[in-house]
Amino acid sequence: MGKKQVMLPASEVDLTAVKYIPENIQAPHLTGAWFKFFVKLIEAPVIGSLIMNHLKNENKINEMLRYTVIPEIPMFKPEFPPQEPELEVVDLEEDGKPEERVELALKCLPEYDPSSNWSGDSTASFRYWKIRDYAYAYRSKFTTPSMVAERFISAIEEFNNKKPPAPLLISFDPDEVRKQAAASTQRFEQGNPLSILDGIFMAIKDDIDCYPHPSKGATTWMHEVREVKKDAVSVSRLRSCGAILVGKANMHELGMGTTGNNANYGTTRNPHDPDRYTGGSSSGPAAIVASGLCSAALGTDGGGSIRIPSSLCGVVGLKSTYGRIDMEGSLCGAGTVEVIGPITATVEDTILVYAAILGSSPVYRISLRPNLPCVPDLSSQQSSQSLESLRLGKYTEWFNDVFSVDISDKCENVLSRLSEKHGCKTVEIVIPELHEMRTAHIVSIGSECLCSMNPDCEDGKGPRLTYDTRTNLALFRSFTAADYVAAQRLRRRIMYFHLEIFKKVDIIVTPTTGMTAPRIPPSALNVGETDLQVSGNLMRFIIAANLLGLPAVSVPVGYDKQGLPIGIQLIGRPWCEASILRLAAAIEETCAEPKKKPLQFHDILKGN
Repeated sequence: MGKKQVMLPASEVDLTAVKYIPENIQAPHLTGAWFKFFVKLIEAPVIGSLIMNHLKNENKINEMLRYTVIPEIPMFKPEFPPQEPELEVVDLEEDGKPEERVELALKCLPEYDPSSNWSGDSTASFRYWKIRDYAYAYRSKFTTPSMVAERFISAIEEFNNKKPPAPLLISFDPDEVRKQAAASTQRFEQGNPLSILDGIFMAIKDDIDCYPHPSKGATTWMHEVREVKKDAVSVSRLRSCGAILVGKANMHELGMGTTGNNANYGTTRNPHDPDRYTGGSSSGPAAIVASGLCSAALGTDGGGSIRIPSSLCGVVGLKSTYGRIDMEGSLCGAGTVEVIGPITATVEDTILVYAAILGSSPVYRISLRPNLPCVPDLSSQQSSQSLESLRLGKYTEWFNDVFSVDISDKCENVLSRLSEKHGCKTVEIVIPELHEMRTAHIVSIGSECLCSMNPDCEDGKGPRLTYDTRTNLALFRSFTAADYVAAQRLRRRIMYFHLEIFKKVDIIVTPTTGMTAPRIPPSALNVGETDLQVSGNLMRFIIAANLLGLPAVSVPVGYDKQGLPIGIQLIGRPWCEASILRLAAAIEETCAEPKKKPLQFHDILKGN
């Protein structure tokens, strides 16, 4: 008796009475033999449900989902009100050719000065080669895609021979790369490259189809039950622009983790410190870009899986609005929280790749009614002036809830510089019900994932999954249909709170993660690990963009005292990718610290 609670309607919540409560996840950290034993227990018929029920009670999940009256009606996928058009942008045609969109996006970039990049000045601070640098080198005949391909192949083979294994790619065919590079080289010799992306090396996460490679989702068996017959829609758009698709990048198995641990193929290491995780689940895509081997990679993001590894590896990761990019041909294409998006070394490269892959599916154009996609016009004088009117929302207590003050200090410095240099105004905001948001997200993504996995698990494939995936599935199985509906009621409440905030601010700013790259316990390499405290730190600021379908980008801004990268996250209004990309470009240009060369770095353009 007395457990029942009744929530006020979202519109009646008194924001002045909202108190920030730091997250306190109650769950064991396990690796090795104890972890194996734990998984056996939670998969056992009676004791397993008792353990899961205890963990859910300890973390107030049952209290939220089962004992609380939530007055809102369910929102089963993000629903957005009509949005005002963005200013100082160039519209892109969803139904147009990808290469034409990329050409338009290229014209929106600041003027390119090749002399500053090809002077041979070895004293200049480290910088990544941009897509325009490769294009200039190819057009000027300094090198060819085929020459770059040979450097790429030898570097990947070096990675593949590491002990213990730490592969960037888990499906890789050197001859396939050489064939694509030779075709690109020929196009440059004939003077007719397909686009600025022609000859640019890109990796594809292993849950996105890229023919002829299998899509395993980094399992050992998915390719046995699901044949890849063609590229995913997003991949086919890159291929039509001439991109060289190098293979399938490593990932946390089935995307069910935030560290990038993978006991099946080996765990990808952070290029800045090989004893640390990359973050996940798009571990291979972030690491292959951060190590200089690819200009871009495609990842998926259902719970920070693009933004977390981008932040931890010191690169740029974009999660677009839910429904902005066609998900056909991905393992997570039927969910309500996931998107496909680019990971690149620079903001301008993110803009170019985003222009290539964007375009909603016909179903989402009807149900979501997206605004016309656009990119910021960074070439115009008015672009920097439009930054002056930006209002940036900051929830200070949340912003400062980080594992190390290095993170909040660096991100705070960025806000100060944006104010000084561009006149951006920081507005204090309050975001209620963060715990409820996390609960609604885990129930949503977990139930949707279980729905897609159940047929194969019932067919006997479950025991062939890693122990941390099996731990997650055991939790997901404990959710009921009523839990799922309760989570969708929460989704509508939390959408209301955020849309109200966006009446006062243009962009919500947070650190991307609550900690920098965590160390890899040696015992976790063989059997994986479960560490929900680390997951909580990594996902602290991530969830709103997934549960509510909002666009968000992570931009590197500096390093902690150990030299590990720190990212800042910009969360925008629905369909307002151009606004967050404009601010991201300004942060990169005027607010971020000079970049440090990662310990594991390959210059495949010049071959140095």
